Amino acid sequence: MAGFTLKTYPCVYIAKYDGQNWEGESIFNPHKSPEEEAQLSEKDSELLFNKRNNFLDLPLINYTTQYGLGCFEGLKAFPQKDGSFKIFRPDENAKRFKNSMEGLKMPGCPEELFLDGLKDFMVKNIELGFFPKYDENWEKDKYLSGHSIYVRPFSYSEAAIGLGLSKKPWVIMVATEVGAYFSSTSSKAVTTNKIRATKNGTGWIKCNANYVIPTLAKKEAEAEGYMEAIFLDHESQKYVEEGSSCNIFFRLKDNTLVTPALGETILPGITRKSIIQLAKDEGIKVEERKISIKEAMNEAKEVFVSGTAAGLTHIGSITHNGKTAKFGDEKIGELSLHLLEQLKGIQYGAIEDKHNWMFKL
Repeated sequence: MAGFTLKTYPCVYIAKYDGQNWEGESIFNPHKSPEEEAQLSEKDSELLFNKRNNFLDLPLINYTTQYGLGCFEGLKAFPQKDGSFKIFRPDENAKRFKNSMEGLKMPGCPEELFLDGLKDFMVKNIELGFFPKYDENWEKDKYLSGHSIYVRPFSYSEAAIGLGLSKKPWVIMVATEVGAYFSSTSSKAVTTNKIRATKNGTGWIKCNANYVIPTLAKKEAEAEGYMEAIFLDHESQKYVEEGSSCNIFFRLKDNTLVTPALGETILPGITRKSIIQLAKDEGIKVEERKISIKEAMNEAKEVFVSGTAAGLTHIGSITHNGKTAKFGDEKIGELSLHLLEQLKGIQYGAIEDKHNWMFKL
């Protein structure tokens, strides 16, 4: 299994703000047992998941569908060797989601409601049998082939047309099984002249509209044989900011690990934050600062991107203005591999969770 699928699990969580209070509940969409669903014909399977992907009480015409005024989160639950499930740092997602909603000037989803709703609908799906089972074969490739449950919480505005702000939003959470995000055998990246975010904008918010330009840039890069597109700053087009949907790291020749500093144009990634901590645990010098594309191409010996979906994915080369810099032998570097093993090991329960990042369902 690679990347996302629309084969969402049957139980979803829906919360609504009525102008004064938030109320939410887990609801069940049409479903059969996991075994029965697996035996459905392609046509019947499509019909089932189309029904499951319709929320008839939600208005079609609103600020979210018309103007992209909405935000979302992405987080994962991982099967453990003992048969349990744990979610990676959901408290951080709850905090960021609230900040994103308030950044879009809508009522923020309370963190406690987010976490309670997340746990409730996830447990209900697992009780129905919808979850990936732990496979010891995943250990052979350091969990690169491991499956997990991807959870997508998102906001959705009340019915509206014309420019305005959402005052009574919904919050919906859905889940689906996922595998590796980057399925390409290429590890090449290329800079894009498109602009992801500008100062005084929404680059720090995980909002819907922020993903239009990165999607276009990534697809253009893929059409040219690259795995990833890299964005530079909007003012000078000299400094590296992010990948298409990921934060980015550079291990320099002096062994310093550098990642662009957070600000108005950089998303505060939770995997990014975790990798910084893991590197510091190993005594690695970490710098959060501006890094020019020139410095990155001349001084880096390892490059990788990070994110909930991407995990930690190495970049073998970067092409900028027709010139290409290759890093090492274009395979994953020593530090990158070690940090990947640490991150995945914690998530799947193979390594001690010293920072208490994993929440048991």
